[in-house]
Amino acid sequence: MKLTYYPGCSLQSTATEYDASTRAVFEHLGIELTELDDWNCCGATPAHATSQYLSVALPMRNLIQAEKAGNDVMAPCAACYNIMKAADYQIRQNAPDVAKVNEDLVAIMGSKYTAGIEIRHPLEILSSQEWLRKIKEKVVRPLAGLKVVTYYGCLLTRPKEKVAFDNPEQPVTMDKLLTALQVEVRRWSYKTDCCGGSVALSQTGSVETLVAKLISEAQRAGADAIVSACPLCQLTLDTRQDKVERKMPVFYFTELMGLAFGVATAQKWLQSHIIDPESALASVGKGCDAHA
Repeated sequence: MKLTYYPGCSLQSTATEYDASTRAVFEHLGIELTELDDWNCCGATPAHATSQYLSVALPMRNLIQAEKAGNDVMAPCAACYNIMKAADYQIRQNAPDVAKVNEDLVAIMGSKYTAGIEIRHPLEILSSQEWLRKIKEKVVRPLAGLKVVTYYGCLLTRPKEKVAFDNPEQPVTMDKLLTALQVEVRRWSYKTDCCGGSVALSQTGSVETLVAKLISEAQRAGADAIVSACPLCQLTLDTRQDKVERKMPVFYFTELMGLAFGVATAQKWLQSHIIDPESALASVGKGCDAHA
């Protein structure tokens, strides 16, 4: 299986552990990732507030590049995935404004986007029955004993007409994947609540209140940690626990996959975390010790 890989800005800066773990896990599974040539920022959450035109043109340029590469494009960042899916959806719906942007890009790119590829998230790919079976086969250090809640955030599964690979309110793809690693996934009602990440600098107090609520509810569910699929969510939850008395680590799902697979570099990824994840890993049985 070959995919064009779009890391996006966060995975090259504040979420390097997400990038490293994604690349390592996919290589371990035999899935070939080729980084998108000459990619640009997708505009993420702020572009639409400053320029509607750029909010479409930025992801569209990446999609034109990806289409030239010929493979489906995979975007691990929930914001990047959401933005690219939205642009793709509008092209497929023949939205006039987006069609104009597409035509304008011909002068810059030499071609336009024809929606001949799919934009996919790692969870969408790895949660299929085929890949879940292969993931179970690759586990050498089962993470039995680790209790988590899965946190998808507000961008990965909504709006449902544009990003529809999972249930918009009660997604289960990450739950299935972690269960394959023998992680115990606890039930809670906050999988898709907003963490406030996009206003973390302008409304810090409000964000700390949101994070405190999420951490409190995760602890009430009996979790040792939260597992995320979004770099903005992970960063916000990991750095905004000032109002939390008992801190809780926040993993990327790919990091736990790497630990379960016995990837040699997995321990290095955890050193980038603010809240020490070792407290959560201490609950894992001796046979799945992350230091082994």
